[in-house]
Amino acid sequence: MMTRGFLPLLAIVAATGIAALAWETEGFRVVTSAGARQLSIERAPRLLPDVRLVDQDGHAFSLSSYKGRPVLVAFIYTRCPTLCGVLGDDFHGVLQLMNGAGAGAPIDLLSISFDPQNDDREALQLYGDRYGAKAPRWRIATLADGRGLAALKQSFGVVVIPDGLGGFIHNSAVYLVDARGRLARILDPDSPPQLFADALQASTP
Repeated sequence: MMTRGFLPLLAIVAATGIAALAWETEGFRVVTSAGARQLSIERAPRLLPDVRLVDQDGHAFSLSSYKGRPVLVAFIYTRCPTLCGVLGDDFHGVLQLMNGAGAGAPIDLLSISFDPQNDDREALQLYGDRYGAKAPRWRIATLADGRGLAALKQSFGVVVIPDGLGGFIHNSAVYLVDARGRLARILDPDSPPQLFADALQASTP
């Protein structure tokens, strides 16, 4: 038989558990460490290392050259059969929206390969051609000096693990770098209109 004190006690335990969950998830907004990092970046945009890159046309440039304009960044490797195709489709959709908004849309796109050993200029060009990428509006690039790759991945929170079959397991996100050159938001893929809107918002003083 259930005692009189059991139900109130159960209610207190349940309420305490819900309160603890709400606190640990920041009001139920965060359920994963990735979600926590998204909120952290939004609250305190992060400066990025000024690495040198080379695009699909063989032109060298630096990450800091985008200052003054927001840029959407994705990390890919050109032999990827799954996630990198989704990211390519997303950026293609954003590119179409930019073309519809006019050539003056203040947004750039940057796909960075984390597989410099295999992604030479030809591979970057093939990936770009597959999705209609044309530099400088949409650059497909690799690091000019591979020594900066680890720092770049760490700054963006990119996780890359060899899959043992010559490819990689990696996380999938789109990163919004604002006009001041800071990592300002981490966005989920699969929504080109939202990516476009977020980048436009970041370009507004």
